[in-house]
Amino acid sequence: MSHRRIPKRKAVLAGAGAVGIAAAAVLLPHANASQSGSGSGSQADPRTLSAAAAQDLVSELGPQLGDAYAGAYYDAQKQQVVVNVVGDSNSVIVQVNEAGAVARPVENSMGQLKAAADTLARKATVPGTAWAVDPRTNQLLVTADRTVAGDGWNRLESTVKSLGSGMARIQKSAGEFRPFLEGGDAIFGGGSRCSLGFNVTTGDGQPGFLTAGHCGVADDQWSEEANGAPIGTVQAATFPGEGDFALVTYDDPATDAPGTVDLGNGQTLDIVGADDAAVGQEVFRMGSTTGLNSGQVTGLNATVNYPEGTVTGLIQTNVCAEPGDSGGALFTRDGAAIGLTSGGSGDCTSGGETFFQPVTTALAAVGAEITAGDGGGAAGQGQGQDQGQDQGQGQDQDGQDQDGQDQQGQEQDGQDQQQDGQGQDGQDQQQGGFDGN
Repeated sequence: MSHRRIPKRKAVLAGAGAVGIAAAAVLLPHANASQSGSGSGSQADPRTLSAAAAQDLVSELGPQLGDAYAGAYYDAQKQQVVVNVVGDSNSVIVQVNEAGAVARPVENSMGQLKAAADTLARKATVPGTAWAVDPRTNQLLVTADRTVAGDGWNRLESTVKSLGSGMARIQKSAGEFRPFLEGGDAIFGGGSRCSLGFNVTTGDGQPGFLTAGHCGVADDQWSEEANGAPIGTVQAATFPGEGDFALVTYDDPATDAPGTVDLGNGQTLDIVGADDAAVGQEVFRMGSTTGLNSGQVTGLNATVNYPEGTVTGLIQTNVCAEPGDSGGALFTRDGAAIGLTSGGSGDCTSGGETFFQPVTTALAAVGAEITAGDGGGAAGQGQGQDQGQDQGQGQDQDGQDQDGQDQQGQEQDGQDQQQDGQGQDGQDQQQGGFDGN
């Protein structure tokens, strides 16, 4: 793990591959920038949006719809927002369409889905289970790992059935839910190994970083080498409970903690700010055990019942992870910090489910800000994201040109990026690697 300024390298899309194959994906900053509509001028035409811009639209539109709002998700292939609505109000559908989203009538309201989740929490908090709202099916997706059997399985199954038809469904996981503690870059403490998530600046201006809460409670000092001298001290940690995050401050206040993610092979990606996740969004994860992998967000506000206790408010994905990846960075190709690796089931050979602590809520809880890349200093939650996201011009956070606008598709080894969503469905659980020019 290096705390020195690392020279920026261009990241070029090498193409998609299966799990375990290196150089399987590419991150082009701002490649998914918001685009305008078809230009027809029709209010009913859905807007073409990046995932981040889609999240912004939903954040504004959801409260306006009130009880008629039943969740939303991002159709990555079409680059459109789909908004679930309940009731027979044509005015609500018109409102959604005029906002540039696709209105989708559904049966279950958000209130009903939340009530169902509360019932599961009261009656079926069984270790090895998890649940989250899946807006694509308008149901609660309940997952049980291989340890759930006998009375535990019967309890879970009967509770799901009691919710009524069409409210929830159960899927089995071949793995076992656990925090990915094995102890971006490896950090070591108390015989454990985790991963550094994102560098931050604390409220009093100190450099630090975020990692998983279960790492923070495992030891209060962390080093960059096994049995090495400590470089940071835990200031706050939450696990289990309402999240899985920890703030570690560097012991040397002069530490140069760059706002980048180490992608491996000498490649880095500038982080421009923090943003919320959207279901259907393409995301990338970096961890010290398995490196760079990619997939999609499959659920929000997930509850996971680990053997150590229940954790709420997590992001659910199909990105693979393994022990030692805990605390590692979840981010988008345009440099938005999204999450911190918490835990899950499976591995990067067979796949599985992985859960992440939202970065935005962790920052709010510890009173810190993401350190922006390329010398940009501290950026607030989503601040840097807003500055560069809708430009689509490949500009650096500091406004420089990025070496002749290579980010707009030049020098891509003749490959067509086809950022309009081709291959999104096939990216589930794929490993991401980088080929730098």
